[in-house]
Amino acid sequence: MRIALNLKGVEYEIVPVHLAKGEQFADMYRLINPMAAVPVLDHDGFRVSQSLAILNYIDNVAPNPPLSPIDDIQGQAYVRQVALAVATDIHPLTNLKVLKKLGTMFGASEDQKNEWYAHWALDGMRAVETMLLDCGRTGKFANGDAVSVADLCIVPQMYNMRRYHLPLDEFPICRHIEENCMALTAFQTASPEMQPDAPDDLEIIHGPHFKGGLI
Repeated sequence: MRIALNLKGVEYEIVPVHLAKGEQFADMYRLINPMAAVPVLDHDGFRVSQSLAILNYIDNVAPNPPLSPIDDIQGQAYVRQVALAVATDIHPLTNLKVLKKLGTMFGASEDQKNEWYAHWALDGMRAVETMLLDCGRTGKFANGDAVSVADLCIVPQMYNMRRYHLPLDEFPICRHIEENCMALTAFQTASPEMQPDAPDDLEIIHGPHFKGGLI
């Protein structure tokens, strides 16, 4: 969401919700989002959750630059396919609440939770890499030389994989996209470590200092 707003030059205010502290489960926050998840966009009193729904809303309210190729039905389907692969197939299995439940409900150790994360993240991103290769549409970004919703999903996923120190040599196309995206101020300033509520001990991964490379 931050990346999209930055790309479109829309001013916004951040209201932090500390996931590690469980602030998303507070009764007051559940009134905002019954799913107890982030992000949530509040625009003139209208609230919308779910990242892809938010991106679609932002794209309609502030259409330039577009996050989906205009007048290209196949291109629209392609970028949404890639975005959904990350948002609905990879992320639900690897997010914080799932990893915590593996520990509290099934007694999984930290090593086992990390193994779980690595399995689903690597397996899913192999599929994404294949999609990008097979479609033959990549340029600087997933769809030629224009940033799309696909890139807005790929880059945070690459961030998470770097955070877990997963090997990235299998993903040359995704790394190429990540590097080009991180050259843009919109992506740099949206990075977790650049946010006002970023913990002092947060590992530095993305941001203006990003240099890419393999893990």
